[in-house]
Amino acid sequence: MIFCRSDTDKPADMHLRRTAGPVRFRRLGTDMKEKRVFYTEAAYFAGLVILALGTSLMEKADLGLSMVVAPAYLLHLKFSKVLPFYTFGVSEYALQAILLVLLCIVLRRPKKSYLFSFVTAVLYGLILDLFISLLRDIPGGGPGGRLLVFFAGLLLGATGVSMFFHTYISPEAYELVVKEICEKYSLPVDRVKTAYDCSSCAAAILLSFVFFGFGRFEGVKGGTIFEALINGWLIGRISRWLESRFEFRDALALRKHFEQ
Repeated sequence: MIFCRSDTDKPADMHLRRTAGPVRFRRLGTDMKEKRVFYTEAAYFAGLVILALGTSLMEKADLGLSMVVAPAYLLHLKFSKVLPFYTFGVSEYALQAILLVLLCIVLRRPKKSYLFSFVTAVLYGLILDLFISLLRDIPGGGPGGRLLVFFAGLLLGATGVSMFFHTYISPEAYELVVKEICEKYSLPVDRVKTAYDCSSCAAAILLSFVFFGFGRFEGVKGGTIFEALINGWLIGRISRWLESRFEFRDALALRKHFEQ
């Protein structure tokens, strides 16, 4: 959030001068560049691409996926054996469609933004499948190479989520469910998010045992636990870094349509 002083509150030693380029602040003879503008619509599309690339890299590393996407990945592993078209991306937006329907039933007040959340899920799924197909024939390397790919995917995934935090356009159903439940029942975001993540992890472990045998972990591995411990902190640091360098501003007058 950007706070601006009124002219009456401006200190005598501060002079604000707008130029054709970046805004500059002149104070006691010292110039400081203002944050550059980053349009929220661009943040949405950047988030889609970066998050999909990060997930595809983590899938390539095979050291464990995010607990949020692990259930969709396990459904893909199981059903793609008999349904070749049921890719990881298709599994993602199919599961998110079910989540959105359940959200409408629980809250009893569907919104227009829920529909676009499904559009976001479909776009994400298509981009995810594209990256997975591009990475399929690239050698994964040894343990060191896989670890490097995993950490690259982890960093990109956190960056993608951070981008979604800076746009008004409907995010994927995973984030939307948490947001709507918090608003409906006036619950703290951190508790609801933790409960949702734990439920998703438990569902992934159950699916892994049912599909592939008791004690066999697919999708949920050591990397999943590591990401669960560090991802929130990492997203926060990246968000603060972005906010320190950019002013997120709407380019189009569409925000009101996504708040209905």
